[in-house]
Amino acid sequence: MISPEPDRLQKYGLFHKFHDTNVLYDIIAQFQSDKSITAINVFGPDIKHIWRIFRIYFTEVGAAGGLVKHTSGRYLFIEKKGKLDLPKGHIEKGEEPDACALREVSEECGITGHTIIKPICPSYHTYSWEGISYLKKTNWFLMKYDGKMITEPQISEGITKVEWLFPDELNSIKSSAWLSLMDLINCSILR
Repeated sequence: MISPEPDRLQKYGLFHKFHDTNVLYDIIAQFQSDKSITAINVFGPDIKHIWRIFRIYFTEVGAAGGLVKHTSGRYLFIEKKGKLDLPKGHIEKGEEPDACALREVSEECGITGHTIIKPICPSYHTYSWEGISYLKKTNWFLMKYDGKMITEPQISEGITKVEWLFPDELNSIKSSAWLSLMDLINCSILR
């Protein structure tokens, strides 16, 4: 997280006051190698400048996904890599984010007939693959769906669980969800 002041309400593993680009890059490298650090809060008065410097460190990739609301009032969640998540995936060359989000929800959850209501808060996360550091921006879309609530996981997509939850059940998933997912839920559902 990048903020003007330390965000002491969150449970970040590491706080860093930005003052030097090389020190920031060392902190990012430490974060990527030490799996016990769950998150970083980089803070300083010029957020736009910090964000520009932060982005230079990474190769940027695009993704899109959906927060699917059934007419019953339940929301669609998946479990992947042992964490609750939402269906999403990489944007293919020439594909628009909204088309990607619809495609990924279909592929990962086996539903069809869902439609986009509106875009919602994007999320960002970092990861390393084959020695390259990536910054993934996920474009999220709120979707509506009135079909069968399918719960069979798509094992070929690495999904181990599919479930439909009411908003009042979402607080119970905090411990088994990614921090960025909880930010998205707070921004979109629990306001």
